[in-house]
Amino acid sequence: MRPYTELDASALREEVAAGHRSAVQTVEECFARIDALDAQLGVFLSTERALARSRAAQIDAQLARGEPAGPLCGVPVALKANMCLEGFEANCGSRMLAGWRAPYSATFAQRLLDAGAIPVGMTNMDEFAMGSSSENSAFHVSRNPWSREHTPGGSSSGSAVAVAAGLVPLAFGSDTGGSVRQPAALCGIHGFKPSWGRVSRYGLIAFGSSLDQVSPFARSTRDLELAMGVISGRDERDATCMDENALQPIVPDDERSLAGVSIGVPREYLPDSDTGEVAQCVRAALESLRALGAELREISLPHTAYAIPTYYVIATAEASSNLARYDGVRYGLRVEGSGSLQSMFAATRGAGFGAEVKRRILLGTYVLSEGYHDEWYGRALKVRTLVARDFEQAFEEVDLVAGPTSPTTAFRLGERAADPVAMYQADVLTVPASLAGLPAISTPCGFGAGTPRLPIGLQLVGPARSDARVLRVARAFEAATAHSKERPPLALEPAR
Repeated sequence: MRPYTELDASALREEVAAGHRSAVQTVEECFARIDALDAQLGVFLSTERALARSRAAQIDAQLARGEPAGPLCGVPVALKANMCLEGFEANCGSRMLAGWRAPYSATFAQRLLDAGAIPVGMTNMDEFAMGSSSENSAFHVSRNPWSREHTPGGSSSGSAVAVAAGLVPLAFGSDTGGSVRQPAALCGIHGFKPSWGRVSRYGLIAFGSSLDQVSPFARSTRDLELAMGVISGRDERDATCMDENALQPIVPDDERSLAGVSIGVPREYLPDSDTGEVAQCVRAALESLRALGAELREISLPHTAYAIPTYYVIATAEASSNLARYDGVRYGLRVEGSGSLQSMFAATRGAGFGAEVKRRILLGTYVLSEGYHDEWYGRALKVRTLVARDFEQAFEEVDLVAGPTSPTTAFRLGERAADPVAMYQADVLTVPASLAGLPAISTPCGFGAGTPRLPIGLQLVGPARSDARVLRVARAFEAATAHSKERPPLALEPAR
């Protein structure tokens, strides 16, 4: 029996299904890893050990009775703390919802349960998914397992670290403007944002409703395909969900061949003048794709420069609307004011929300206010259309678009905390695909030249609904390179 930390979700499931290990034993190994490393890394906001152990025992009993094993049978998974799973605390990394336990399960979470997965806890995140470093969590920061002085990225910080450090083989985050792809790149793992509407958002606590997407982290692309096959598909409780069956992966005759695949490299993502370590590493990755048979073409996405300001108008407007429900009346924190209902609202929101959330609510309220709606929000929607058209025109010539996921390797914790604009720029390469609703993956492609050794991610973006194509190309790249096999030294330490 191979050690828990050496197995991806696919291999772990096969061992449990074959009886080589029990689900109960697997969960105990998972909690041993959490006990050994979580204090150093700040991954979890809560764990639900009694529920996980009970579920593991139930799965073992079902297998003993000869019942079929689900596609995620016995696999421990972690969920970001903005996801509803009945009985689990979903606090969104905020004091506003501290202690709030979900009374129902999100559609995707129920599908995980139905597939045999074992949720073990809720992971740390930037408050209400607003941030790129974990430093906006109301509870603690998460730390990059490659260097604990550096950020793991955000906002799905804890889920990324949980996979990178070997605490769980599969974890889930939400990607609004890059909140899965950016931390995947900085932590050296795979993170996939599906096409908007591929996965139901029912039970995902909203930040930006036209942007949010449930997204998986994994150490292998086959695990991403496995997860997407489970959580994808139509849901009557989400009217924006695609009306089609669950994602079916493309399995070519030769998994490593990319013959006939054309890949566009936007000059806005990888200009010739950029000779930095990220650019050099990504160029080497692109040459690996060429060696597999792919054709590389230089393209242009001319409205890329407007993506960040457009995103921060649209996302903050939607956040202002979505977060209006936290008023101290129905659930969550309540702080009594000076006696009036209005003072109670103000006191509750003042105490419950952190600085970044307040900043975005104020920005969103402003751009939606009378006299400014058309000037700001209306104009941003028009530019969003232009960004989407850039991609549509590019995909008339190429099958995928490729470039860096993040413009830099992981930055030091505290380095950008006082400069919100610098922090927003961390998502400059991930936001365009989010605005256009396109599937995109960050896959490991190497390391920076400095010390400590920090990962770099290659981003692949496809046309809407081409999720399987994006995953297929990433799988070919993974099979032809050794980047995905690299593990942070901390993750190789035995459980104590």
